[in-house]
Amino acid sequence: MKIIFFDIDGTLICGGSELMSESTKEAIRIARANGHICMINTGRTKRLVGENLTGQVEFDGLLLGCGTEIEYHGKQLMHKTFSMEESKAILAAMKKYHVDAVLEGSREDYAPRGEEVFTETFRHMAREIENRKYDRYANAPGNYDKLYAYAETPAGMDGMKHDLSEILDFIDREQGFYEIVPKGYSKATAIRYITEYLNIPMEDTVAIGDSNNDLPMLQYAHTSIAMGNSSKHVLEVADYITTDVDKDGIWNALKWLGVLDK
Repeated sequence: MKIIFFDIDGTLICGGSELMSESTKEAIRIARANGHICMINTGRTKRLVGENLTGQVEFDGLLLGCGTEIEYHGKQLMHKTFSMEESKAILAAMKKYHVDAVLEGSREDYAPRGEEVFTETFRHMAREIENRKYDRYANAPGNYDKLYAYAETPAGMDGMKHDLSEILDFIDREQGFYEIVPKGYSKATAIRYITEYLNIPMEDTVAIGDSNNDLPMLQYAHTSIAMGNSSKHVLEVADYITTDVDKDGIWNALKWLGVLDK
């Protein structure tokens, strides 16, 4: 029996779409029918995963927000949220260094408006923020788990790191964007938690991903599979490179793994 961890964006679905291909859904159905455990392991928080995605095919559990929330068969096993003190310190540092971010929580997301926006990049995202009905920063403290942040110059993010390195880890998503999570949390720590909970040996772990925030889980799992559309850093660490997400990448990955065999 294998336990298989799937990233979402660029792995289960293409960018700009929330629909899995029929070959992806069928591969997951067959793998589970053959006794293997299939888990989502994503940077998205629960609100951003939503039932539209998980309702397309059944998974055994969800590892959310880069390891900040874990569910198994619908039961929440753990959830890490920034404290009020941490939340306020983060918002103060963002203001000090002119860093914009969407603050991502399990139930709600929070985004800047008006004079709270520092960068042209986030001003261009104003329509998207409005369409997604993000809440305001004022309601964020104590209610968010991680950040998706942007700084127009390296100095801005360097300032955040200098002031808050004791409570935050920074994942470089390139071109000025960072995923920022509580210190010591990642997709790898999520794998460690659930495998210990289920008493599954590491030699039975498989991770499939495409982007830089997948690197911890790909390096931690016994077997790592990169999508064909992966970042160069992911391609360098993978045991196997499958095809692109929109070219039966998951089907071919699970076929190579041997979990689709009768």
